[in-house]
Amino acid sequence: MNNLMRQRRLFLQMGVSGVSLFAAGLLKPAALAASQSAVFQSLADLGPLQAPDANGIMLPAGLKSRVVARSGQAAASTSSYLWHGAPDGGACFATEDGGWIYVSNCEGNDGAGGVGALRFSANGSVVDSYPILQNTSRNCAGGATPWGSWLSCEEFDRGRVWECDPAGNSEAVLRPLLGTFEHEAAAVDLVHQCIYLTEDDGEGGFYRFVASNGLPDLSAGRLEIAEVISSGEENSIRWHEVPDPTAELIPTRFQVEASSIFDGGEGIAVHDGKTYFVTKGDNRIWCYHNSSQKIEVLYDAATHDDPILTGVDNVVITPAGDVLVAEDGGNMQIVALTPQGRLFPLLQIVGHEDSEITGPAFDPSHQRLYFSSQRGAEGRSDHGVTFEISAV
Repeated sequence: MNNLMRQRRLFLQMGVSGVSLFAAGLLKPAALAASQSAVFQSLADLGPLQAPDANGIMLPAGLKSRVVARSGQAAASTSSYLWHGAPDGGACFATEDGGWIYVSNCEGNDGAGGVGALRFSANGSVVDSYPILQNTSRNCAGGATPWGSWLSCEEFDRGRVWECDPAGNSEAVLRPLLGTFEHEAAAVDLVHQCIYLTEDDGEGGFYRFVASNGLPDLSAGRLEIAEVISSGEENSIRWHEVPDPTAELIPTRFQVEASSIFDGGEGIAVHDGKTYFVTKGDNRIWCYHNSSQKIEVLYDAATHDDPILTGVDNVVITPAGDVLVAEDGGNMQIVALTPQGRLFPLLQIVGHEDSEITGPAFDPSHQRLYFSSQRGAEGRSDHGVTFEISAV
């Protein structure tokens, strides 16, 4: 029995702990399901961007866009739910009927945030839309779990993490041990039984939550913060336990004197034993090697020969290991960094200069890419637009 199967069995056995509130086997993250013929299996063969299409999206030849949701409008004829404003981080989950669900955070302030969901049939039609978390604040990014839930992260100084059921059948569950701070995103490392977390603050930390009883049990464990240790040309991480994850008296980033600053942590993702994340204060892409605990900078706009990527934000990774980074500002592009170090734009939105690109995520077959323009062409949070990219 492989490790993922063990985790799913454990998930099914944990009904009394609250974990079984989620979709136990009916939903799974989309990241593991690509075929060799998938449009977004690898980006190596895609060409340059063409002129903007009818939706204002510049794409390589052979790809097309469609709008699947607009803020304040019903995305599905079967639902009265109006798609939320300020759409942010997102992920896709496969469903048992061959379709999938795209979840999207709402970065509303003062209790106006939460998470919405679009349900797609096997042929790609939007068949339902509904909320899976409401009355929270500044839900920015987050992360999909291998056991089929969505971790939604609040981005303010008392922000917390909520574990949500993408199908909307169960109430979201607060996960206080994942810390109280200006959360951005989360990524699960099953091999080391931990969750990595970024903090969107100029003096922010890089964190991990280590589950005492093994994942998916988030009811016990320790929150740790990273210290970067330099030895010659190599850097590694030393982890320190955060004494008070609830930050009742002292912010988590200041509780361990030895911790290192990561300037404005944003998107994060785990792929092939490595954790990739970005920091917007210095426009960097980082790679943390989960087993060796080495850490390196893959991209730095200040030193790169062709610094086309700025305003780094949400992150998603193709099966081939291409790291896709959405821009908050910049040129309103999603930029790809290949394992060979090639850097190029995958797409660009024209006419949305006062917005940001958010929530990039692939469907289970990696035939479609979803993302949003958070404030649309009008530059207003109630004018967000959510797009789908697929082959012509």
